[in-house]
Amino acid sequence: MKITQMESKDGFEYIQDGDSKARIIWAQEGDTMVMNGTHVSEELRGQGVAKKLLDEAADYARKNGYKMKAVCPYVADSFEKNSEYNDVKA
Repeated sequence: MKITQMESKDGFEYIQDGDSKARIIWAQEGDTMVMNGTHVSEELRGQGVAKKLLDEAADYARKNGYKMKAVCPYVADSFEKNSEYNDVKA
């Protein structure tokens, strides 16, 4: 599965057969990525795709010295349950 940064640079997505099947998006506010939403298509749900997207976004934040503010329910829940994101939480 190849996850790529969106052309708008404010998200990552997984494209299959020319269609965006999954994505995570944010709004950049200074040094903070405000995580607004995560979407995974029906056929990919339950396969860990949302976590892969979040991991990609967290790696991007780390590389760029950004923090992440969880607005999206999936991101908020992941931040609460997993200490692996503590270093990027705003």
